[in-house]
Amino acid sequence: MAVNVLEYAKLFETNLDLLAVQTLKTGFMDANSGQVRYSGGDEVKVPKLSVQGLGNYSREEGYVRGAVNLSYQTLKMTQDRGRKFMIDAMDVDESNFLATAGNVMGEFQRTMLVPEIDAYRISKLAATAMGVDGDVQAEYGYTVDGSSIIKKIKTAVKRIRENGYDGEIDILATYDVVGAVEEAALGKLTAMTFSQAGINTQVPQIDGCPLIAVPSNRMYTAITVYDGKTGGQEAGGYKKGEKGLDVNFIAIARNVPIAVTKQDKMRIFTPDTYQAANAWSIDYRRYHDLWVLDNKKGSLFVNVKDAKPSD
Repeated sequence: MAVNVLEYAKLFETNLDLLAVQTLKTGFMDANSGQVRYSGGDEVKVPKLSVQGLGNYSREEGYVRGAVNLSYQTLKMTQDRGRKFMIDAMDVDESNFLATAGNVMGEFQRTMLVPEIDAYRISKLAATAMGVDGDVQAEYGYTVDGSSIIKKIKTAVKRIRENGYDGEIDILATYDVVGAVEEAALGKLTAMTFSQAGINTQVPQIDGCPLIAVPSNRMYTAITVYDGKTGGQEAGGYKKGEKGLDVNFIAIARNVPIAVTKQDKMRIFTPDTYQAANAWSIDYRRYHDLWVLDNKKGSLFVNVKDAKPSD
């Protein structure tokens, strides 16, 4: 069978990586990984930069020397997920394998992978905001109400601004929140251009902060991921965590979350080489994770529907 399986794999890897970032509701966070060093596997190196403040200038001695410390912290991507897909040789031949496999993998990413990565990132950001001492970056027990929703969002933005961040702030919100904002604005809500992975879209905005609508089944403070083989978990994917709470919205300083999603080398086996069945076999594996550096935790704010847990 004259087929270049290596070229197939490279094509899928490139296209699926781009598709993942473009379709993620949290895809804008991947832009912050530009300085992250990645050389394969489940580890990345994140730069940590610190400088000293101003000193007095002396006419005799000139400038006081300042220290610059640049180091790299090694972090491990805790989410190591994968699946094997088989396409029966009788259902597809070499000439249309690419199209059929493309449809299969595209549907998998759109309906399974993307929601899970979004849910994981949002849960980790929410948990980080809730973990700040004094609960100053979280609010609990709020049921979405058109008479107060805009004020709640403005309060979240103000809190981040007061902590010293003056760049773009993005708001990830449920459709209920977005709908309540639109109703409260009575047609006065303006739109702005939101850019992500080379794609520009028009989204509503509040005080220059884009409002990004996210399905409610991705807006949890904690999730549980299925392993794909334990009884009851065969379907894979994720669900709301046992102690998870429902998130109304989360405000995020755009350049704060360091999000990384990396597809491991995809393996494709032809029916002639795959021994377990007369089928094409596709091995798909993806590492991903998200981090917020300790000195950036004040650049998050989460609004939660449920009351604050007692424990």
